Amino acid sequence: MGRRATIVGAGIAGLAAALRLHRQGWDVVVVEHAPSRRSSGYLVNLHGPGFAAAERLGLLPALTPRDIGFFTSVLVHADGREKFRIPAAVTEAAVGGRALSVFRGDLESALYDAVVEFADIRFGTTVRAITQTPGEVEVTLSDDTQLHTDLLIGADGVHSRVRELVFGTESTYFVDLGHMVGAFALDKPPAHMPDGVGTTYIGPGRTAAVMNLGPERSSAFFAYRCPDPHADLALGAAPALTRAFGDLGGGVADALDQLDAAPGIAYFDSVGQIVMDRWSRGRIVLLGDAAWCVTVFAGYGAALALDGADRLGTALAEHDDIPAALDSWEATLRPEVHKRQTLARRGIGRFAPPSRAHVWAGEMMLRAIQLPGIRSLVQRAIQRANN
Repeated sequence: MGRRATIVGAGIAGLAAALRLHRQGWDVVVVEHAPSRRSSGYLVNLHGPGFAAAERLGLLPALTPRDIGFFTSVLVHADGREKFRIPAAVTEAAVGGRALSVFRGDLESALYDAVVEFADIRFGTTVRAITQTPGEVEVTLSDDTQLHTDLLIGADGVHSRVRELVFGTESTYFVDLGHMVGAFALDKPPAHMPDGVGTTYIGPGRTAAVMNLGPERSSAFFAYRCPDPHADLALGAAPALTRAFGDLGGGVADALDQLDAAPGIAYFDSVGQIVMDRWSRGRIVLLGDAAWCVTVFAGYGAALALDGADRLGTALAEHDDIPAALDSWEATLRPEVHKRQTLARRGIGRFAPPSRAHVWAGEMMLRAIQLPGIRSLVQRAIQRANN
């Protein structure tokens, strides 16, 4: 009988871990509190180690046909009038060829399709209690089922139930960055926007981006500075985002209208990082946002989830002793996580500039990227960040 792993969370990190461990002969159970599969409409970028991990996990054949590729980005005024545009070729030259831009739902679907035939996936189920002995972990689920497992992986997101039960309350580890983020798919392309174009408004304290990539492929993204995230969460996605961005025109107004008609479609949450001294305890380990949450400001959460899951599989293959494997895995991954969290904190100003002067400076930088000499400098900076 193979070793047994219980994974809490059927998102990117959890499904990637299930796929990796199955290939090493583990029996895998995946527990997910949602009643069914979820999809979300915002884009995730896979490049550097994230792209390499997707390649090693065998996901590229499924993801490549869903790759959005590079598209023209248009910076706009508050009323939707164009300021300037960055052609797709400029972005492609800066990022390079080994990269994918896919909707998060497409990545989760590729992973789910690769996992569903062998994994015992239990939707609508949560963890009620966890007991650990030197030889195993006993997990009691919300339906009173008890699982006896060699390894428990908490991949259940920033508001992790596993982390709460094993390591303590969320407030101990959550670092509030004082911003909100919202993202959702659009049922229909925004009116009066050309196909294959993304428009972005960047103003003091906020960013709104709308992408017209055709039917069922268009989406909106919002980020803004918020002095009281709890109040905005209580208000809800549609009212809070309308209050923060309702004065904007162009595709933003159309996107907000679609959200107002179907407020349950949005991802909407406060922005914060999870900072912990340890990600494992005995045979229990946290993975992905449950362990580190680099935030959307890093632009690397999905890539790091894939890479972290893949590296976890490597460590478990190299060590018979599970706690020793988890120690080794954490030692190799922690420098990368620290770098990404630091870059995210520094990058807040790109999404929510402190002043109009910062907005202007950011625009000058974006205009300069189109110059060949500057473009090569940006490309080298991206390559350094991915190494």
